[in-house]
Amino acid sequence: MRITHILGAAALALGLAAGPAAADSSPSPSASSGSEAPTQAGTSFRTATEIEQGQRATASGSTGDYMYWSFPADTGQRPTVSATVKLPQAHSAETWQIDVYDGLRRRQACQYGAATRTAEQGSGSVELACVLRTVRSWSEPWADDPLPGTYYVRLTVLGLGSSDLGQPVSTEVRVDSKDIGGAAAVDGSLAEPLVPGIAVKSASEDDGSKSAVLSSIKPDDGWSSGWWTDRWVWTAIGGVLAALAGIGGYALTRGSGRPSQVPPGY
Repeated sequence: MRITHILGAAALALGLAAGPAAADSSPSPSASSGSEAPTQAGTSFRTATEIEQGQRATASGSTGDYMYWSFPADTGQRPTVSATVKLPQAHSAETWQIDVYDGLRRRQACQYGAATRTAEQGSGSVELACVLRTVRSWSEPWADDPLPGTYYVRLTVLGLGSSDLGQPVSTEVRVDSKDIGGAAAVDGSLAEPLVPGIAVKSASEDDGSKSAVLSSIKPDDGWSSGWWTDRWVWTAIGGVLAALAGIGGYALTRGSGRPSQVPPGY
């Protein structure tokens, strides 16, 4: 009966531990449907158009232009940047590419996806995609791991004939993220996210003054606010299983260590 009570308490503890993990594994919140989608792109890092995750941004431009957007990415997210370029009816073969940079303007490699594609002569559009590595909460200074903060998307054409230079194009860009959870959790965290101007703001707050941050975008629930990960659940499960193993081993050794009863008369 005592073992049954212990198993029931362990099952209850596992159920309570798994509850927050289920909430944490939900997809990252996207931009509200009422927010106005951007209809233009920036021409440099400093003028990059800010977009939220889950928001479809459009822009019109000319072949040969550099188009820039920026979006926030937090710890545990694996961003996917997708872009569609609608080309004019008459054009020669041209190669388009999307590049993604972090808050330190370090180019981030695509884990998979077609970040560079060639549009054949006369094709109506070209689609690009770049799936980044999971954003980590902390990294070594010499590493180029993705860290929480602002990310920049640059869309441009690489191979282009002189006859196609300046032709009008229209673009669509969207960023979505998958919440990886505790599988990507690491010890340590940044003091501040890699957002342009955050260091200036921190210094001004120490002096008692106020200074605007260059980038106003951030996750809906704040930076790195989701401290809970399913790694805590697996840690709790491991602890409970270890406790049950210890109790079971004690019960077995106690039962086997009892002296055998000798019948009377011997």
